[in-house]
Amino acid sequence: MEPEPNVWAHPQLRAAVAAEDWPALLKTWRRLTRSSQSKLGALVGLAQPDVSAIENRRREVTSVEVRQRIILGLGVPLELLGVRHEELPLPSLVLPGVVSGTDAERLIAVKKGGLRLDAASLDAMDALLAVHRRAEDTVGSRTIAPLVTAQFEEVASLYDQARGPLADRVVKLLAEYAQFLAWMARDQDNAPVALGWFDRSYDWALESGYGDMAATTMSMKAHLAWSQGKGRRCVRLGEAAASTAGASEATRAMAVQMAGRGHALEGDADDAYRRLDEAQQIIAATSDAPPWLYFYGESWFAAQRGMADLHLKEWSSAAEKLVTGLAGFAPTFRRDRAWYGSCLAHAYAGAGETEAALATSLSVITDASEIGRPHAWEELHRVAGMLMRRRAAEGRALFDALAALD
Repeated sequence: MEPEPNVWAHPQLRAAVAAEDWPALLKTWRRLTRSSQSKLGALVGLAQPDVSAIENRRREVTSVEVRQRIILGLGVPLELLGVRHEELPLPSLVLPGVVSGTDAERLIAVKKGGLRLDAASLDAMDALLAVHRRAEDTVGSRTIAPLVTAQFEEVASLYDQARGPLADRVVKLLAEYAQFLAWMARDQDNAPVALGWFDRSYDWALESGYGDMAATTMSMKAHLAWSQGKGRRCVRLGEAAASTAGASEATRAMAVQMAGRGHALEGDADDAYRRLDEAQQIIAATSDAPPWLYFYGESWFAAQRGMADLHLKEWSSAAEKLVTGLAGFAPTFRRDRAWYGSCLAHAYAGAGETEAALATSLSVITDASEIGRPHAWEELHRVAGMLMRRRAAEGRALFDALAALD
């Protein structure tokens, strides 16, 4: 049953929010809405045992990620958390220092029409977007996407205030927002929405002369084609992105390696390795990258080569490269570590290293469950299937571990 319209008017629930008493908040919300722990868990991205542990005070809510999931999943009014809506310059994570006090005052004034949009305001919006890009690596797209969508709507509403060069900057910023929203839609396996955002990003990039973003958008459409198993389309989009006027070297390297991965998906090893070698030469000579490619580097590229080897069933080489790549990923890259970790488990399973496949799967299973759905989660199920078809005991062990979190 859906929450009653006045559920947040209940004094007991309001008191729990004000005190940030998460066990009492969860229990009270469930009682008022007559919801199960499983249903609440689905809303906030937690497994039922985790909800039970929080409610019974066996687990404390100490991370920003879990706190944010509860706030967003249950629709906790921000004013009950001591933050009035008008005090938030743009919807954002409930994190200290997301924008400075000066920037917050400026954005509030711009939003209310008391101050004309200026370059400093756009700088603050750029910084806010950058914060949420990096936060998505840690807390996942399910948490970040609603906030970024709301930010996008606020930024779009300011376009009429922009004049001259500032108008181009707003369009460029909208292109960046659209690209990020497309990425998160793809991460949640919503291809139609992702394509819609990619097209908007590409149009705005062309309108504002933002060749680097146009190339990035095309390259990420290649990534979407790859994720759908369309190797030929992946190659063509990757090649188109690499030849886009205005693309930086880092963006071009990303596009070239996407073409290589498309060839690998098609089983064409020679062209795959040729393009991957070319991409590696480009990235080795690249000293700068656009802000949305902050993650791009040798470690990430090693993982991409591992993915190509995985397509070509070069199991041992794939495992070696994925291990190298993962070693360079920061702990905050939880989503990527879950994905490439599940791919490493796939490589081990393909090579017949069943114990390593299970150990690797279990090392990433929590992150795959919490922020790696559907991709990393489905990859772990594929690994379990491979192991069970080989009648390996590790297959049943992994299947049971996955079932416990489903």
